[in-house]
Amino acid sequence: MIEELQKRPFVRPLLLWIAGIILQVCFPLSELSVWLLLPVAIVVVISFCFSGKQSAPVYSFRWLWGVLISCVIIFMSIRTTDYMETHDPPKAERLMQKARETQTYLAHKLDNLQLSDNEKSILATITISYRQTLPRETRRQFSTVGVAHILAVSGFHVGIVYGALLLALSFLPRRRGFGYLKTALIFLGIWTFAFIAGLGVSTVRATIMISIYLVGKAFGRRPERYNTLAAAAFILLVYNPYNLFDIGFQLSFTAVFFIFLIQRPLSNLIPVRNPLLKTPWDILTVTTAAQTGVMFLCCYYFGTFTTVFLIANLVLSLIATALIPLGLLWMLLPAGLPYVAPLQWLVETLMHGFMWFISRLFIIPWASLPIRFDWVTTICAYISLLTLIRFFYNRRARTLIISLSVLLATIIWGMF
Repeated sequence: MIEELQKRPFVRPLLLWIAGIILQVCFPLSELSVWLLLPVAIVVVISFCFSGKQSAPVYSFRWLWGVLISCVIIFMSIRTTDYMETHDPPKAERLMQKARETQTYLAHKLDNLQLSDNEKSILATITISYRQTLPRETRRQFSTVGVAHILAVSGFHVGIVYGALLLALSFLPRRRGFGYLKTALIFLGIWTFAFIAGLGVSTVRATIMISIYLVGKAFGRRPERYNTLAAAAFILLVYNPYNLFDIGFQLSFTAVFFIFLIQRPLSNLIPVRNPLLKTPWDILTVTTAAQTGVMFLCCYYFGTFTTVFLIANLVLSLIATALIPLGLLWMLLPAGLPYVAPLQWLVETLMHGFMWFISRLFIIPWASLPIRFDWVTTICAYISLLTLIRFFYNRRARTLIISLSVLLATIIWGMF
């Protein structure tokens, strides 16, 4: 366990920061948190007293410095959370206002498309996160068939934009100077997309992760994916500790964590080498991994479990992969260009097909099942799920027994 944490240096401060947030929310400790700095002060005094010696005793204990740094991080987390209880998180008002104005301008361009008002509102939502005109009934339809994540601009959308930028810049020579230029243009492109998408939590999370990957790749290093995920979470929680209790934050990071954890083993169950079949298979395994991760949260927050999410995500993700970049391109291009008319026809056709498939799935009687979890059941369910996944990694009987025991305890809790 220690070796795994050493590979991922952002995991430890993230866990300590989360511990401080929970402590402050559950047991307000802002005044008592000063005592966390007492051992730090003692060690500083001892270090000062031994400053003239060859080696101070405190420098010999590596674990001691780990404890001191942990105290400082928890102290800062408690104080930051306490400050945010009475103050709003810092915001760049001009930047956010400009983002809203840009969203509104691009959304109004959709009025030129031959689409219904509902289709226009959905297209504006999945491309630039413009939700002002999105009907509540439409949100319920997407939630029922298990594709509500498509309405929330997140890692899926940022990944599509990133892939589109990679494809658009593939003509650049593979030289170091052009490689830096390509990285800079992609960096600028994904943050521009995050800006016009309103800088939502899930959008910023995905953009930070891709940015860390791009920076690491530019310097010849490949960032560790769990460490990158922890870094993105840490940055967002330092900015606003109460993001921890945001539904979008929890769903986004849980989905990505489970994609990292089980998508590859799922994909390896059936090795697919045919490029025409590999993309649908990858979408299917990513969808399964993400849905596995968020299903208990959905039962806790929404009280429903979707049964058609596999087919819905497979088809709609393929359509959205083409629709999102083409829709963005149509909105960004000025009217009157030679190729705008064919592009408009393609966007309209894809949008019609997108909505037709949603409507067909929504009328299925068993598309969504009512299942309600409380917080105890949710925690026990995740413990059972994680230990079961652990069993498939190490094949130890003890791990399986723990998983089944927690599952049994969860069932008994539900009975009473």
